Amino acid sequence: MSLEPISAGAATDDYQAAIAQGFMPIRDVARITGVNAVTLRAWERRYGLILPHRTPKGHRLYADEHVARIQAILTWLNRGVAVSQVKGLLRADQPALTETSSQWEETRQHLLEAICNLNERRLDDCFNTALALYPPPTLCQQLLLPLLEELELRWRNQFGAQAERVFFYSWLRSKLGARLYHNNRQCSGAPLLLINVSELPMAAGLWLTAWLASSAGCAVEVFDWPLPPTELALAVEHIQPRAVLLYSSQALNSTQLQRLLAGYDCPCLLVGQVVQIHAEELVAITAQNAELSLAADPLAALHNLTDLNLLHS
Repeated sequence: MSLEPISAGAATDDYQAAIAQGFMPIRDVARITGVNAVTLRAWERRYGLILPHRTPKGHRLYADEHVARIQAILTWLNRGVAVSQVKGLLRADQPALTETSSQWEETRQHLLEAICNLNERRLDDCFNTALALYPPPTLCQQLLLPLLEELELRWRNQFGAQAERVFFYSWLRSKLGARLYHNNRQCSGAPLLLINVSELPMAAGLWLTAWLASSAGCAVEVFDWPLPPTELALAVEHIQPRAVLLYSSQALNSTQLQRLLAGYDCPCLLVGQVVQIHAEELVAITAQNAELSLAADPLAALHNLTDLNLLHS
């Protein structure tokens, strides 16, 4: 497809005519690439990474070449390169070895300081800045999962640890829950049902998993508290989910594990550190249950959901 600008007076000046010729609106590009429209516009305005065609009325239109460029950008971001450095790497078109950007470390330290000071506004501002520039999987991989590891080390036998934990987990649930609510209004089809089956409320990995799935275009219902098996079956009957995701960061007793993983008429995913804790036991369970998938962290869960074609209506 030609990348010549769409000029006034041409047939492609009309938005619908351009779509008919194969150009894509920003919402379709966001769906295909997983990069939301806000981030695509930020890449265009601030860094000139993507330069879509524009109709006389200002509509952004993208070609296949733009989608390919976005995929190349994501490849660099997932290697830890800061978005501000990507344009030079794309222009050079070289597989250069890059250092993990100090920008990620700097941003992580800003978030950590805000958490230590229980400063919600600073935490929110720092996260929003990153969210405008990076898609959720990149943020999860490069920023949030390393932050959680650092926090877990910090919170070992330290005075004030519980206050920081409750503050951060409450903020994270509120922040990501609001995004789930907004995304769910835009989605159709059966939702994913994500249930916390441990005794720890507000589990960060639970909400990150829900956020990643929601950002990929699927409705998500979250139960942030364990249910008795009979009531879990009732919830599944009423909601009719496309898949059930069971999350736990804790060990479960063998009887509980067996009961939780059986009896669904849809795919079931077990997510969280529970997968590593019960690794040997789960080998036998998965051999008998073809509908069961395992994911030790939110990114692995997203990968499994993608492989199972469960993320789009």
